[in-house]
Amino acid sequence: MRTPSRRRPRAALVATAAGTLLAPLLSGCWAGAGGTGSGGDAINVLMVNNPQMTELQKLTAAHFTKETGIKVNFTVLPENDVRDKISQDFANQAGQYDVATLSNYEIPIYARNGWLREMDPYVAKDPSYDERDVLEPMRESLTGNDGKLYGQPFYGESSFLMYRKDVFAAKGLTMPAHPTWQQVADLAAETDGARSGMRGICLRGLPGWGEVMAPLTTVVNTFGGTWFDKDWKARLDSPAFKKATKFYVGLVREHGESGAAQSGFAECLNNMTQGKVAMWYDATSAAGLLEANGSPVKGKLGYAPAPVERTKSSGWLYTWAWGIQQASRNPDKAWKFVSWASGKGYEQLVGRTSGWSDVPAGKRASTYTNAAYRTSAAAFQEMTKEAIESSRPNDPGVQPRPAPGIQFVGIPEFTDLGTKVSQEISSAIAGRQSVDSALKKSQALAERISKEYEGR
Repeated sequence: MRTPSRRRPRAALVATAAGTLLAPLLSGCWAGAGGTGSGGDAINVLMVNNPQMTELQKLTAAHFTKETGIKVNFTVLPENDVRDKISQDFANQAGQYDVATLSNYEIPIYARNGWLREMDPYVAKDPSYDERDVLEPMRESLTGNDGKLYGQPFYGESSFLMYRKDVFAAKGLTMPAHPTWQQVADLAAETDGARSGMRGICLRGLPGWGEVMAPLTTVVNTFGGTWFDKDWKARLDSPAFKKATKFYVGLVREHGESGAAQSGFAECLNNMTQGKVAMWYDATSAAGLLEANGSPVKGKLGYAPAPVERTKSSGWLYTWAWGIQQASRNPDKAWKFVSWASGKGYEQLVGRTSGWSDVPAGKRASTYTNAAYRTSAAAFQEMTKEAIESSRPNDPGVQPRPAPGIQFVGIPEFTDLGTKVSQEISSAIAGRQSVDSALKKSQALAERISKEYEGR
């Protein structure tokens, strides 16, 4: 990111971030509750309620606490709620929570506001953690503008194309090793109706900056578009942005799932599992669910890199990571927990106790050389690793960007902007307005951000 030539007052930055870092990227499953009041031999951890996190909660007392004597009080909440609670506690530096789950969207913003504790000194004193084993794009995405490390990944993902090998074989079709979006559109037309009730492709259309805007923004990037140019000029009305959006909306309307405007990750997962679509472009983390024991499509799927047009790669980058609050009363004990939860030993523990398919992967190179994991995730593990390693969070398109991020723009205001734009795009997918109309309204929204950031 370019160094600002002028800055808003810190209080304004705090208020902005606290009020906008609230929207969902993933869906939670269930919530638990923990105690409060860290200090002594206890720390407080606030985290999102996805299955891999709740598995961690179950394993902590019998392993981490038993080994270190450090009690961990967990507060586990759905994503919208946890983001809200984290932003309030960290913005105020209340210190109620020592550690929280943050994504690669929030961590650079929080670091810039002085809300997070730097992790480089801990890494330097803890060689057994093996920071160099963490995949480079993950390290890069959790680094602040000052070049310092402020987070450690719990698991990571990129995006790729999933498709039914058996359907392609029956139709005499071949998936290119590195497909373009036009090739994908042609394949969607060929497989649409290949079986009764089957559509060619599933693409998210559900409103949300982390729903429809995540895959769509990767399409925009590779078509040559960008939300903002290097001088913060809004570019949602540019020819490339329009071409990408019209392509995406047209593809999902012509060959996509029924009810596309209300389909997000969960709905596309169900459609793929139930054999209702021949292809799906989405998160690499979906593959573990599709290949799980009992899945009707286990062994029937092939995987290809995220489709491209003008860039060499186009997959997104996302991680749920651990951040230590600057105001933590127990930062050393907090680091011990973070290093345990993100370390190689924890992956081994999950592999032994729950099975290697449940390992929080996507963050360490050593995971992908582990024979047990490679066997368990043979269908997709290599493609997942390649997708993450080829992601370019600071240079995802064809032009310089003013802020980091592949499927988002790394500024606090993006949660609100991305959500409002997503509503316009979803409306176009539903056929309630044209793409031109949707982008005209969206450009006006983005121009408000341009005025705030011009000259930085």
